[in-house]
Amino acid sequence: MENVILGLTLTLVAAALITEASAGNLYRWVDKDGKVHYTDQPPPPDAKSAERKKLGDKGVEATVPYSLQLATKNFPVTLYTAKDCGDPCKVGAALLAKRGIPFKEKNARDSGVTEEISALTGGKLEVPVLTVGRSVLRGFEEGAWNSSLDSAGYPSTAVPGVAAKPKPPVKQAPPEGKDAAGKDEAAKDTSAKEPSQTDTGKPPS
Repeated sequence: MENVILGLTLTLVAAALITEASAGNLYRWVDKDGKVHYTDQPPPPDAKSAERKKLGDKGVEATVPYSLQLATKNFPVTLYTAKDCGDPCKVGAALLAKRGIPFKEKNARDSGVTEEISALTGGKLEVPVLTVGRSVLRGFEEGAWNSSLDSAGYPSTAVPGVAAKPKPPVKQAPPEGKDAAGKDEAAKDTSAKEPSQTDTGKPPS
C-alpha cells in the first residue's frame, strides 16, 4: 500500500513540474561537456546548442546555439542596399549569408530609409551601410565587417541547418500628399539626391 501511495505521489509531483514548465518556456540545451539539460530557465551563453519548446508545439521553436540567439537579440544586423549598388552590396550580403547571420535588408530608395541612412552617416547618402547593434560601417570592407560581427559574438561560419535569410522590410504608407517615393504629388522634385555606391564608404569622385 505504501508503495502505491509513494508511486502516486511521485506521479503527481512530476505532473506538477511538467505543468509548471509548460506554462512558460521549456529549454533543452547541451553543455560544453555534451550533457543534455532540460530547464525552464534560459541556458548559459556557453551552451553548445539550445532548443526552446512550448506546450502544444509539434517541433522545436529554435534550434540554434544560444550564443547566436544572444547576438541576434543584443546586436541586430541591418544591411542598407540599393538596386543599382552593384558588387559591394552583393558581396556584403553574401558574406552575411556565408556566416549564417540573420539580418534585415533595407532598400535605400524606400520611403523613410533615406533619412535613416543620412542619420547614420552624418548626412551622406551611400550604400552599402551595415549596422551591427549600434556600430555603423559605411561601405563594404571585409575585414571591418568580420571584426564587428566577431565582436558581437556571431559565428564565423553558418550553423548547420540554420539558413540566414534577410528579413523583408516593413512597408510604410507614404505621408498624406506624398507618393511612394516621398515626393509631393502636385510638384515632384526630380532633382533629389540618389544614394551613391561605394566599396570604401566614401562618395565617388
